[in-house]
Amino acid sequence: MRASLALVAAFTLSAHAGDFSATLDAKWDFADPAASEARFRAERAQWPDGSREALEAETQIARTQGLRRRFAEAHATLDAVAPALPSAAPRVQVRYLLERGRTFNSSGDKARAVALFHEAAARSATDATEGAAFYHVDALHMLGIATPPAEQLRWNLEALAAAEAATDPRARGWRGSLLHNLGWTWFDRGDPQRAIGYWQQALAVREASGDAARIRVARWTLARGYRAAGRLDEAEAIQRALVVELDRAGTPDGFVYEELAEIALARGDANAAQPWAAKAHALLKDDAGLRANEAARLARLEDIAAGGSARGPAAAAAGAR
Repeated sequence: MRASLALVAAFTLSAHAGDFSATLDAKWDFADPAASEARFRAERAQWPDGSREALEAETQIARTQGLRRRFAEAHATLDAVAPALPSAAPRVQVRYLLERGRTFNSSGDKARAVALFHEAAARSATDATEGAAFYHVDALHMLGIATPPAEQLRWNLEALAAAEAATDPRARGWRGSLLHNLGWTWFDRGDPQRAIGYWQQALAVREASGDAARIRVARWTLARGYRAAGRLDEAEAIQRALVVELDRAGTPDGFVYEELAEIALARGDANAAQPWAAKAHALLKDDAGLRANEAARLARLEDIAAGGSARGPAAAAAGAR
């Protein structure tokens, strides 16, 4: 049975060597990593141990664990992949490096993460198989996130240039995310006007793609820029429209409520801010990422909701989502 499975795997690999990664990625639901893990495990079970497909699926299982902050489990999953790497397909090596790097980055070890992302960028640049450009841009994009702030602009611009030069539609699909990240890079440098320019471009890309969830994130982000630039009427109009859409869909978003609270405070209206902050805190208080990395942001929301003065820095408190 194992021999026949290996033959089937080899035949299938030759038939869709360049497509398997895209097929695997289509199983992702980043809003539900646990459900994604179940799909990846089902895919993994179809392939023999040590096959390219099995190893690549395991890298994505590790990513679902990292997204849930189960870092020890993610590293253990990747440890099981590591012995096969010397003879593994280049794509497996690249995806291993990316997921090991993401696990370190999310757990706060940015130095180790950056070294892995550099290696992933170098290896993906020499991968001649179909779809390699997508993972090369991914590696550059992660360098734009994990490197020190002074280096992030360079890597985001390099990633955007690679995406725009690509002929692979999946690699070109990185443009929206990269324009989004470039906006945040400028925002963090204290230049909301330049950030708004990138976020307007990102929104146009998202609207062209037709992905409703990503369009909403792009609209929220643009409104965040408008608030920072003092364009409160425009910011509020976008966020209120999002409230209507999301409430109608039965998927209220705490980050939208948070922004409406901050907009009210920017107008000097603490009474109007209070109910929005209460709604935001109720939805966001159990968010593992915020609790681990932005406890002050949650404390600020709780203070506003309780009628406190909340005189802390709003720009820092309500940042990226």
